[in-house]
Amino acid sequence: MSLPNCPQCKSEFTYEDGAMYVCPECAHEWSKDAAADAGEQAKVWKDANGNVLQDGDTVTVIKDLKIKGSSSVVKVGTKVKNIRLIDGDHDIDCKIDGIGAMQLKTEFVKKV
Repeated sequence: MSLPNCPQCKSEFTYEDGAMYVCPECAHEWSKDAAADAGEQAKVWKDANGNVLQDGDTVTVIKDLKIKGSSSVVKVGTKVKNIRLIDGDHDIDCKIDGIGAMQLKTEFVKKV
């Protein structure tokens, strides 16, 4: 039986204690009912202004973003069409004209 990861620190070393789950790393405790409810909730991605993003949306970059391993920069105001939302550190998978495929964080974009 696999136990859910800790909702606070994402630790995989949780254990059961009666009707509760406990995380030994951050000492967070939560009920088994809350864990079942959390699994049913869908992830919601929001832009820098708090607007909800969906797959296929068009967004604009709100800050100059340096590209690691390159001397190129994604300039402020660059429009990114047809985004795809993913789980992870960088939430948006997209293709930018003149640069190519890359991933962006939702905190650096706003919905058009």
